[in-house]
Amino acid sequence: MSAAEMPGADTQRSDMPSADTPTSDTPSADEPGADMTDANLPAAARHATDRGPAGDADPTGPDSPSGQTGPSGAGRRWSTRLFRSELWLIFGRRRNWVGLAVLCSVPVVINVATKVSAPTRGGPDFFVNITSNGLFAALASLVLELPLFLPVAVAAISADAIAGEANLGTLRYLLAVPAGRTRLLAVKFGAIIVFAFVATLLVAVVAAVLGLILFGGGPLTTLSGTTVSFGAGTARVLLVCLYVTVMLSALGAVGLFVSTLTEQPIGATIAILVLALGSEIADAIPQLHAIHPYLLTHYWLSFGDLLRDPMALDRTVPGLLSAAAYIAIFASAAWARFTGRDVAS
Repeated sequence: MSAAEMPGADTQRSDMPSADTPTSDTPSADEPGADMTDANLPAAARHATDRGPAGDADPTGPDSPSGQTGPSGAGRRWSTRLFRSELWLIFGRRRNWVGLAVLCSVPVVINVATKVSAPTRGGPDFFVNITSNGLFAALASLVLELPLFLPVAVAAISADAIAGEANLGTLRYLLAVPAGRTRLLAVKFGAIIVFAFVATLLVAVVAAVLGLILFGGGPLTTLSGTTVSFGAGTARVLLVCLYVTVMLSALGAVGLFVSTLTEQPIGATIAILVLALGSEIADAIPQLHAIHPYLLTHYWLSFGDLLRDPMALDRTVPGLLSAAAYIAIFASAAWARFTGRDVAS
C-alpha cells in the first residue's frame, strides 16, 4: 500500500450533503459566489453511491447546528452512520483489496518455502517450529511483516484520513454533516484501528490455516519448552494479534497527526514511513540504547513473550504503555491541529 493506496477519482462519499441541500458553506443569493450551481460542486458532493448504506440520519440533537433535540424532547440516538461509512470507504476500495492481498502473499511464501526446503535446525524459533505446528507460521509471518509491510499499510490509510479528504476537496463538505470535528477525527482514528486489526488478523489467519494444512496442528510447544493445548495456543496467537494491533494503532495516531498537517496524502505517507523506519534504525544502534525505550518501534517484536509459559510481561506491558502514550500524545496533537484548522478544501 504505497502511492497506489491514495484516494482517486473512483472514491465517492455519501455522508456529505447533496448539491441541493443547503449548508452553512453554501452562499445565499445575496452573497458573492451565489452562482455556484450543481455543476460547480465537486463530484464527491453530488454523488452518493459508493459510501455504503446511509443509515438513519437525524438532523437534530446535540451535534446538530441548531443544537435542538428531536420531537420527543430527548437527545437524538447516537448513530454509527459516519463510522460505518468510513469503514465502507476503506474496505470498499479495490486498491485496498490489492494491498491486503499483497500482505497475504508473505504467509504463502513462508509456508511454501518451508515445505519445499530441507529441514534446518538453526534460525529463529518461530521459523524452526513451523514444521512441528502450523500455528507458528502465523507468528513467523508477523515477524516478517511488522517491520515494513504492515506499517506501510497503516501509514497509507492514516495519511489518507484527513489529507486525502482535503486533497479531493471533500473535507469541507464532510464537515457540513452535523457531526463535529472531534467526532470526525474520532471516527477516522477508530477506522484506522479497525483496519490495523483486520490486516494483522488476516495475515495471521492465512498463515495459520495454510500452515495447519501443510504441517498439521496439535498441542503447541511454547518458547519455554512446555506444551499447551491447541486451543490455548490459538488463544495465544490471538493475543499476539491484539498486541500487534495496539502497536500499529500508535503508528496510526502519528499518521493521523501528520495527515492534519498537509493536503498531500502521498507526502504524509512518506513522512510516516520515514518516522517508523528511522525509529527502527535508531533502535538497532547500540550506542543509542538510552533512547531505545522511548522509540515508537522498540517494543513491536516483544510479542514473543506471550508465547512463553507463563507469559512474560517484562516487555509486553511496557510496550502497551508506550503505545498508549504515543496514542494519547499524537491523537491530542491531531485534535488540537484539526479543530483549530481553517478548512478551505
